[in-house]
This record gives sequence, C-alpha cells and structure tokens, in this order.
Amino acid sequence: MEADERIHAHVMSVWREAKGFFTIGGKEGMLFLTDNHVMFVSKTERTKYWWEPAVKRQNISFLRGGNMIRVQDGYNENDLKIDLENKKNLEIAFDNILEIRSEEKEWANVMHMRFLDDGEEKDYQFSIVLDWVKYPIKDPMKYLKVDWEPFIEFVTSRRRISE
Repeated sequence: MEADERIHAHVMSVWREAKGFFTIGGKEGMLFLTDNHVMFVSKTERTKYWWEPAVKRQNISFLRGGNMIRVQDGYNENDLKIDLENKKNLEIAFDNILEIRSEEKEWANVMHMRFLDDGEEKDYQFSIVLDWVKYPIKDPMKYLKVDWEPFIEFVTSRRRISE
C-alpha cells in the first residue's frame, strides 16, 4: 500500500474461495478497494467488539439495496497498513488482475477474480455472507445478493492493461 493511497470500499464478512481442481473450503475476511489495489484481509488486529456491529450495519445497508462502494466507520488507512504487515493477507495491484467479473447464482451474487501473485496465476471467488454456522467449523449458511458492478467498474477503469 502506497503512502497516499486511500480506501474507497471496505466490505466485511466476505467469503473467499479458491477456484481450482482440488480446492476445499475458504476464508472469511474483509475486501478492500483502494486507489491502486484490491486487498483481502483475513487476519486483522481489530477486535470482535468492533467487527460485529460493523457487519450488522453493513448487512442492513446491503439488504436495503445499499452501494458496494462504501467505507466502514472505525477502520482507516492506518489500520489497513497494520493489517497488511501480516503476509497471510492478500494485496493485488490492479495491473495484475487478468479478469474480474460478477456472476449471479441462485444462492448469491459472486465476484470472480483471476490475477497474478508473484508470477503465479490465482483464481478466487468472493461472496458476502449474511449468516454463519460456527460448529464444528465456521462455514457460511446464508449469502447476500449484492451488486458487484460498481466494485468491478472501479477496478477496470483504473487498470492499465499490458500485453
């Protein structure tokens, strides 16, 4: 993350699944859209006392048809820089994104992203979760149908395609 980079979108309760032949399971985290990057943070220094009310506010907004391009109260660029120090979190430059698109499924709308990470091509699917089952392992039960197009348009408008 660059020093003058700003957060434009912060989506919580995101389920990321790798798309591939032998991939199982996924990860919960936060999805960020900044001036030059898409970031997925699964390891945060923020407390659950901040997380739970913020997710509730977001879900109410999305259920009412709220815009995907929004930021969360109580989390800023300094918090994101601290979280990005953990190498388990993912930072993708717009120029490394090979394909980004949305797909409407019966159970949710998902965003597919194929990109290069250290020379290796990766393919992920992102969806927003409304409700979780917590035992025996945390797993999504209900998903939200959201409009990913503003998120995708922001990325494609700022990406420099190189051949």
